[in-house]
Amino acid sequence: MKELLITNIGHLAGIDQGKPYLSGAEMAHLESLNNAWLLIEHGRIKDWGTAPLPMPLLRRISNPPNAEVTVLDAQGGSVLPAFCDSHTHLVYAGSREGEFVDKINGLSYAEIAQRGGGILNSADRLHAASEEQLYQQAMIRADEIAAKGTGAVEIKSGYGLNTADELKMLRVIRRIKDSSPLKVMSTFLGAHAVGRAYVGRQKEYVDLVVNEMIPEVGREQLADFIDVFCDQGFFTPEETARILEAGAKWGLRPKIHGQELADSGGVEVAVAHNALSVDHLESMTDHDIALLAQNSELRTSNSSLLTPNSPTIPTALPGTSFFLNMPFAPARKIISAGLPLAIASDYNPGSTPSGDMKFVVSLACIKMRLTPAEAINAATINSAAAMGISQEYGSIGRGKVANLIVTAPIPSVDFIPYAYTTPIIRHTILNGRTLR
Repeated sequence: MKELLITNIGHLAGIDQGKPYLSGAEMAHLESLNNAWLLIEHGRIKDWGTAPLPMPLLRRISNPPNAEVTVLDAQGGSVLPAFCDSHTHLVYAGSREGEFVDKINGLSYAEIAQRGGGILNSADRLHAASEEQLYQQAMIRADEIAAKGTGAVEIKSGYGLNTADELKMLRVIRRIKDSSPLKVMSTFLGAHAVGRAYVGRQKEYVDLVVNEMIPEVGREQLADFIDVFCDQGFFTPEETARILEAGAKWGLRPKIHGQELADSGGVEVAVAHNALSVDHLESMTDHDIALLAQNSELRTSNSSLLTPNSPTIPTALPGTSFFLNMPFAPARKIISAGLPLAIASDYNPGSTPSGDMKFVVSLACIKMRLTPAEAINAATINSAAAMGISQEYGSIGRGKVANLIVTAPIPSVDFIPYAYTTPIIRHTILNGRTLR
């Protein structure tokens, strides 16, 4: 199929505003067009407009029908950019519903980890699984999130916690990149926790990450980014800095886990090392917000700085707060400070076993008090920017990759987060091809 024409679009929303991300008050505007059509050619968005169809295009699809153009009637439904999920851990083995019951019975995330659960539990399960088993399980999840409207996803390692198993995870992610219609970005997260063999010897584990894991990942070119869990009970800002500096030698830009469990310096180390994003932020402080705002102003005011020097994007994970009964990231304060905000699912077996970005958008509205426009922008163009891919994904722009969702007829785009469990997505289109 060379061309796909979508007709009878009730609302065409998320039209490109000519920026790599939206900040502050800009996030409240979702560029839209009513009663529209959209044309895709060779997997990319070619054009769009309001009905009726231009006469040359109308002639091409009729009298007789043109086999080169497939027509999809949206029947009054809305068309938006597919969601971009910039923080997931969807390669894992098995599940951890036992810990779900532990949480119901009152154990905290930290208490479960201290008892040998949490990340180490997943590491044990992953060690016992073959690469093929991991791949098959992960592809089920990848297909699931695509069906629910996700078009681009970042996937982290971090359940290996030794060199062989971290490489095994990253090879699985590479296979998903090669076989899935999703746009996949890969992150090395060997410093997700201290491996079980190194418990009580954290410095030696950091040495392993720096001296053995990172060079192997770099040599095989298995990752786009590097991440560290810089938080209370995990890795210190000093250890994080050392790991990030080692990754930089292999061209790996940071994406930091920070300020989830405590005010532990994650934002400071992210800004100091030009991280693409700093994620979680449930324990974010006013000082952190001011630091990010200062960094953003510095980066955006200097037009000579190229994209790799773009500001660090704060990324909230509302599904984690929902599932763990934790505070939510201070999204309103972030936006009020003039910052961009991204949201992502954190899909993982322990703290967020869901990659449903429509639900994440609803949580952002209900629990973090974002407007629907702000939440959708956070889950599309800004989350694409938090993966460094917003030049081609996350909005409807001429020449951009045609990753789109088509909904059932809805009264307005605001209905998407409002109807928080209604399965309104009728079609996911990835690379110009309809999945369903």
